[in-house]
Amino acid sequence: MLRITTEKKRGKLVLTVEGRLAGPWVSTLEQSWRDARAGSPTEKVSVNLCGVSFIDPAGKTLLKEIHHQGGQLSAEGCLNQAIIREISKQGSRSKSDDGDQPEGGPKGSPIVFYGILFGLLLTPGLVRAQVSRPPNVLRGNAPSESLRLTLEEAVKLALKQNTTAQIAEITAAESVQDRNVSRAALLPQANANVGEQWQRLALAAEFGGGSFPGLPAGTVFPGHIGPFSLFSAGVSFNGQILDLTLFRRYQASRSAANASKLDSQSTREQVILLVVSQYIGTLRATADVQASQSRVELAQALYDQAADLQKEGVGTGIDTLRANVELQNEKQRLIEAEAQRETSNFGLSRILNLDPRQRLELADSLGFFDTPQPELEASIEEGLSTRPEWKALEQQIKAAEYQKKASSESRLPSAHYSGNWTQLGVEPSTVIPTYTYAGSVTMPLFTGGRIHAEIARANLEILRIEQQQADLRNSIALDVKTALISLGSARSEVQVANLGVQLSKEEVDQARDRFKAGVANNIEVIQAQDSLARANDNQIAALYRFNQARADLARAIGQMEKIYAK
Repeated sequence: MLRITTEKKRGKLVLTVEGRLAGPWVSTLEQSWRDARAGSPTEKVSVNLCGVSFIDPAGKTLLKEIHHQGGQLSAEGCLNQAIIREISKQGSRSKSDDGDQPEGGPKGSPIVFYGILFGLLLTPGLVRAQVSRPPNVLRGNAPSESLRLTLEEAVKLALKQNTTAQIAEITAAESVQDRNVSRAALLPQANANVGEQWQRLALAAEFGGGSFPGLPAGTVFPGHIGPFSLFSAGVSFNGQILDLTLFRRYQASRSAANASKLDSQSTREQVILLVVSQYIGTLRATADVQASQSRVELAQALYDQAADLQKEGVGTGIDTLRANVELQNEKQRLIEAEAQRETSNFGLSRILNLDPRQRLELADSLGFFDTPQPELEASIEEGLSTRPEWKALEQQIKAAEYQKKASSESRLPSAHYSGNWTQLGVEPSTVIPTYTYAGSVTMPLFTGGRIHAEIARANLEILRIEQQQADLRNSIALDVKTALISLGSARSEVQVANLGVQLSKEEVDQARDRFKAGVANNIEVIQAQDSLARANDNQIAALYRFNQARADLARAIGQMEKIYAK
């Protein structure tokens, strides 16, 4: 849940954010930020994050964008303050460290040969999985052709290039590697060792004095022996025979990886909703331009008609002037509509992470797809069964329960084994094989209350997630109810708006005929024009709300990717 409060303090606008900045709430803060900037373009806008309990990767990306646009960020708590410092930090830091090379042993030492040999043998095992990076969309020359996209193509492109979606996938990949690290603790470990050392011993320090009983008086021993060398090469190993604590922690990390993957799917759904909303918003702006162009053409025709009638001596100058005023008003509306279309187009390019110089064209148009009205209870149940946020919380509860078991079972004995096999000697030609094999059983007797505290912390974590589940259940039900109400209302609005456009066109035709016949002046024509303009706006808005309601319902029941990214 996220709560955003807007207030003015000391000449600037402050957005106070409370709750979790994660998942669908990221777009809520983004919309509030845009509204605040649009409503107060000359004032500084500050975002207060003191009440934020958690920030996911998508939230961090949004905060970076807010900071880049001039917004001020403030926070409390070590984690949030660290995030703000990272965002606010300017410039790149050099991460290369120049270290002194350690001095090697004497010239011709065999340790160099063995080090190179082990390096060559183990190099193939050092290959690690890499996360694929999105293409660099900013390099190269400016694109020469416009990119024409349908809604489905725009969604697929966003899933490949949108930075928020990419960050979510990288975070999920990191969780998988955390799971692999936990699994590695259960598997046997082996290390190859090659070493050569030189020792010089002080006899007095080693044997506690400078004389030795039983030897003739006057026998003189040197104060030290050496230096002498010791060469070793071999393998050491260790592993677990029985350790329930490590096994439970591996199970917890596996559930955490599943939860992170589901969070990534939730982010993908949110990105799809953002793309769909921006796409149909751009379609609405395009439809507004087309409607404005039609009204300008109509106003121009009416002005020409009034001017012709005045020349023929049938019309009056006031009629011509009135028609000219209406023509200029329609031209101004056209300019505003074109500016809004370009702005919305740029916003879509930003979401798709395209080259800012790339021109974008939309291949689809606003349309009405009449679908049956879904049932409320069935839609809520579908949302609870398919929404990835709900499944992620279930996996988080499993992870917390496994952590609780790990803490509880750490009181039980654990069995381990270890050993080594080494070629040891003063030089490589004199080495002999040596080995050590050992097994041990460990059982904690007193931990200072650590186990009890870990169990209590796991219980609190489970309670916290259960509260989040209750809140998410109510949120899903609210999303479904709101989307269904909006869908039903928009469906009726489309039908009424279509009829209104048809009647307004007939009104304009009749008013023109009456004016041409001299039965009335062009006041009726101007009024009919205004009625047609309102009817066109209502039709476009109704189609936009209907398509947006369909997208909101798909998001509420967790079907965004299934419907819009086929």
